[in-house]
Amino acid sequence: MQDLLRRYGTGLTSLFVLLVAFWILVLIVLPNFSMLFESFYPYLSVDDRGGPKDVFSLNNYGKILTNPIDSAIFGIPVSIPVHVLTFLDTVFYSAVVTALTLLFAYPLAYFLAKIASPKSIPTLLLLLFIPMWVSEALRAFAWYVILTFNGPLNVLLSSMGLIDQNIRWQNGIFTSYDAIVIVLTYCYVLFMLFPIYTAITSLDTNQIEAAEDLGSPWWRTHWRVVIPHAKPGIASGCVMVFMLSAGSLLVPTVVGSTRANWFPQTIYTWFNDALDWNTGAAYSMIFLLVCIIFVIIAMRVFRVKLSDIAK
Repeated sequence: MQDLLRRYGTGLTSLFVLLVAFWILVLIVLPNFSMLFESFYPYLSVDDRGGPKDVFSLNNYGKILTNPIDSAIFGIPVSIPVHVLTFLDTVFYSAVVTALTLLFAYPLAYFLAKIASPKSIPTLLLLLFIPMWVSEALRAFAWYVILTFNGPLNVLLSSMGLIDQNIRWQNGIFTSYDAIVIVLTYCYVLFMLFPIYTAITSLDTNQIEAAEDLGSPWWRTHWRVVIPHAKPGIASGCVMVFMLSAGSLLVPTVVGSTRANWFPQTIYTWFNDALDWNTGAAYSMIFLLVCIIFVIIAMRVFRVKLSDIAK
């Protein structure tokens, strides 16, 4: 706060604080408090409002434990509620997307920060930004066309002799979520790249050179020097990518198969199709709680503070 006062003066600093307070209160606190309040009341007709059925309860939260189906988790047959299965699949494959984006983003971030020539960096960053100029909806539909049965990807692989027959990518090769994972990784990889790039840029190159001069192999240099310094950027990228992936509605709807259900689609069904806003609010609160837990876990794993992630 003192830095803001010195840099911008009392007037601008007060305006910044008021705008941030307005943003937090009106766009974050009040909507979530409203959903939390509604989640404890049943979905009733207008005539039943205020009657004996209109009571405070946890029944909406209990609906997630209904409708068990036979399934398999890591090859183990289990009977599990369908919405719990959808929830676990969403969390798991969002974590997979987060891991894949980290795998792709870290080497590229290191290349941009420490290897690429300073003159080429603006051009490279511009090339990376170009896909972001197109809306996520258009990118999702573009990938839908690419992954169709007779789409460009199958045509390319067939012409190269890599496949004998076309692949139904949307049904998946390994799982029914393959297409969703591919497109989410593409859409959100830059949200992992730039925090890591910013963190590595601040690392003194002399530390890397000193480790190499002492005979440290490249992997140990990254493990002992670069990654510890980049932990805040990695944690920030993981949090953003996981939340964006887990909360995505458009991409799973466009490219997902009928067997790949994403938890936000379930929430949307409660709100839009069933018009049961109370149950939808309960499911949203469950989802919000998981996102908060993920942030806490990321902070513990990378041993960073919330202020480090927010930088």
